Amino acid sequence: MKILLIGGGGREHALAWKMAQSPLCDQLYIAPGNPGTALHGTNLDIGVSDFPAIKQFVEENTIDMLVVGPEQPLVEGLADFLKESETFVIGPNQQAAQLEGSKAYSKAFMDKYGIPTAAYKEFQEGQEEEAVAYLDTMKLPIVVKASGLAAGKGVLICQEKKEAEQAIRDMLSGTSFGEAGQTIVIEEFLEGVEISIFVLVNVDECAVLPSAKDYKRIGEGDTGLNTGGMGAVSPVPFANEAFMKKVDEQVIKPTMRGMWKEGMNYRGFLFIGLMVVGEVPYVLEYNVRMGDPETEVVMPRLKTDLLALFQAMKEGTLEEEEVEIDPRVCSTVMLVSGGYPQAYEKGKAITGIDQSVHSLVFHAGTKMVNSKLQTNGGRVLAVSSFGEHIQEAVDTSLAVIEHIEFEGKTFRKDIGKDLIS
Repeated sequence: MKILLIGGGGREHALAWKMAQSPLCDQLYIAPGNPGTALHGTNLDIGVSDFPAIKQFVEENTIDMLVVGPEQPLVEGLADFLKESETFVIGPNQQAAQLEGSKAYSKAFMDKYGIPTAAYKEFQEGQEEEAVAYLDTMKLPIVVKASGLAAGKGVLICQEKKEAEQAIRDMLSGTSFGEAGQTIVIEEFLEGVEISIFVLVNVDECAVLPSAKDYKRIGEGDTGLNTGGMGAVSPVPFANEAFMKKVDEQVIKPTMRGMWKEGMNYRGFLFIGLMVVGEVPYVLEYNVRMGDPETEVVMPRLKTDLLALFQAMKEGTLEEEEVEIDPRVCSTVMLVSGGYPQAYEKGKAITGIDQSVHSLVFHAGTKMVNSKLQTNGGRVLAVSSFGEHIQEAVDTSLAVIEHIEFEGKTFRKDIGKDLIS
């Protein structure tokens, strides 16, 4: 089988690493990829939104399967663009991708199909005063979300009304998140424990993958600005059989039923971000792809051949496949550039990766310059490790991180700490 994987971050390195292990994989290409993905396949100088170049490569190289990693090309309609192609696309069409591309759309979808979610109201550019007035009906803290794609940073938890008012005006004016914030969702703050649920969906059948919990804030103790993710742990201790049955009945099945009724013909990964309040799983958001850095803990725990699952999707036999999971804990700790998630410098030399014999190091934002590895993004490397329990897995990653160096290296030491009791 010839595979083309779209993307170039830590998620795509983890997917490439996993797919390359399959006996079904004859050739693996990654567009554009990174120095990590180059260890498992052939990187291509093609951008994730360069649809004509992607289509030309697919057709000229008779690609059997195209796997889309990031959300941007899905929201832009890559699956639709390749509809006439012979290749099988793992990734939903543009209509279905609205579940991530528009938070306003996804909240309305949840309401329509009785899926538990926080109370909310949608506002658009020109409705600043109505949105500010709506704050008087809310309890603090208040959540203000940019409806469009904002690289995981478009959700603000405001502790004061004045802060929420400023967030509303900045978003609706286009100041903070551009077009992504010119429609916003204001919703009630839910206090509980977050968990990420991952489902491989094939229209009317699905396979549930390992659960995970990621850590968005830059600082220890979940403080500071939101990032794309500073680390993750899988499994989440409370996600036992009884809990997952409740999630299946209250969230997964209604979501799939809704997608079917809306005519989405959803095919690909579905990420469901939950906030568990008491014993009720509330949906915070949908993503139409795997999470990052959760992929860096989910893929190592997935013992089943990922390409075999994709092939079963093509044949319509996904639910007949057994999803085998490694029972050990896997944690990942993200190394980020100094200054991230605000301004940061690139091009810093990276050393010490060769010391990571007991862990997996996934490249997120790196580049090779004259055969030397350098930083090339805010999130640089994800160090994933196994353990019999959370602390052991995290400690193993931290021990590896001691040997990896680059100027401005920043990371959190408390990943998973809140789950240890």
